[in-house]
Amino acid sequence: VHFAESGGGLVEPGGSLRLSCEASGFPFNDYGASWWRQGPGKEREQVAEISSDGRYRKYSDSVKGRFTITRDNRWNTAYLRMDSLKPEDTAAYFCYVRYQVADWWGSGTQVTVSS
Repeated sequence: VHFAESGGGLVEPGGSLRLSCEASGFPFNDYGASWWRQGPGKEREQVAEISSDGRYRKYSDSVKGRFTITRDNRWNTAYLRMDSLKPEDTAAYFCYVRYQVADWWGSGTQVTVSS
């Protein structure tokens, strides 16, 4: 199982970014996926999840209305569109799948929101 995450960077408050997570090594189409983040000095928290077919989505209260999770099973890729970014969104962002009773994490992509 491998994840290739991309799309992080430095953005000003109010800006937008789109993160990508391309999965390989397992049947991505059959599993739900989620995005998590870990800010400086904070615990890792889930920000969004999506079902295998993309019909069900759930968001944490801190990002609801600003972030959108999607997936394209043709490309084995999950996305996180982040709008109206705030300094408190600064964190390393990770994609996650639970597959064969094991937790699989990407290596993370850094998002920094600062003026």
